[in-house]
Amino acid sequence: MERVINFGAGPAQIPLEVLQEVQRDLLNIGGSGMSILEVSHRGGVFDKIIKEAEEDLRSVLSIPSNYKVIFFQGGGTAQFASVPLNLLGPSNVPPDYLITGKWSQSAYNEAKLYCAPQAACDSPNSQFVTIPPSTSWVQNPKAPYIFYCDNETVDGIEFSGIPSTLPGVPLVVDMSSNFLSRPVDVSKFGAIYAGAQKNCGMSGVTIVIVREDLLDIRSPHPIPTILNWKKNSSLGSCLNTPPTMAIYVAGLVFKWILKEGGLTEMAARSKQKSELLYSTIDQSNGFYIPHVEPNSRSRMNVVFTIKNPSLLNKFIKEAESKGLHGLAGHRSVGGLRASLYNAVTLPQVQQLTTFMKQFQIENSN
Repeated sequence: MERVINFGAGPAQIPLEVLQEVQRDLLNIGGSGMSILEVSHRGGVFDKIIKEAEEDLRSVLSIPSNYKVIFFQGGGTAQFASVPLNLLGPSNVPPDYLITGKWSQSAYNEAKLYCAPQAACDSPNSQFVTIPPSTSWVQNPKAPYIFYCDNETVDGIEFSGIPSTLPGVPLVVDMSSNFLSRPVDVSKFGAIYAGAQKNCGMSGVTIVIVREDLLDIRSPHPIPTILNWKKNSSLGSCLNTPPTMAIYVAGLVFKWILKEGGLTEMAARSKQKSELLYSTIDQSNGFYIPHVEPNSRSRMNVVFTIKNPSLLNKFIKEAESKGLHGLAGHRSVGGLRASLYNAVTLPQVQQLTTFMKQFQIENSN
């Protein structure tokens, strides 16, 4: 069966050559006589895999030596709790949250279980169509950290760069859906986390990158061991059985990114793909309607709809008949969404825009 094009928000398309390598290792990895699904997390085969994965990720992102890399389970959702539990400290000063979409809102709500987080910015009536200007943000210079979500997968909102926050306040970011899509100065952050299932492999592993000094903060709350950054770091991400297969696949994707030219190349490709799709929407004479204002549009998740909503199901069905899958919008927003992660190629986006133009011709009154 011919492979389809996966525009889904995640789990997302994985580079074909990575899948082919997984296929080769599925029965016998590294001459071990065992499948990657069977090797012990305490054995030499996996020890080599996890060490190479960390080394390659450090190379991809140029991670400074005073930052730890930890492979977790639980997805980004587990980190919604991990962040306040690990970073609040004993001072009782609340953290700041930039609320720009569903996922930063969810992180903010989770933090309420442990403290009284402050919304440094928010959108009226939760209408997330743009990032409020930084001049309107209300930040506390004594906050233990300030949190934001770099790319809102559901709403299609993305920060164009690192936000302007107060010096001395650790910056914490959820990069789950634009991780490894552009160069990032890791030294500007206190902590970064990202689920792998968008841009670096399969679901099951979440990557945490944290500045070493932040591991020594004394939490006012007991931290569940499974969420404790310091304990997991000290045990090499093997506190318990880690998601071995997911770490292995992520490691292969890190190698693929390096081979393809690194994050500068990923960013260039992302720019081409997103500009092509947005221009198709903007030049449709109102047939397609973008969800997000131009200055906040995501390169990863293009959210839009059709002026005539009765055509949405027809669009999705006809797209699938042409091998274009995963285009339905999130249930909370509706409409359509095309996710353009690293493994989605420019020719594949061209196939989508060609279909969109033809669909418009056939369905315009």
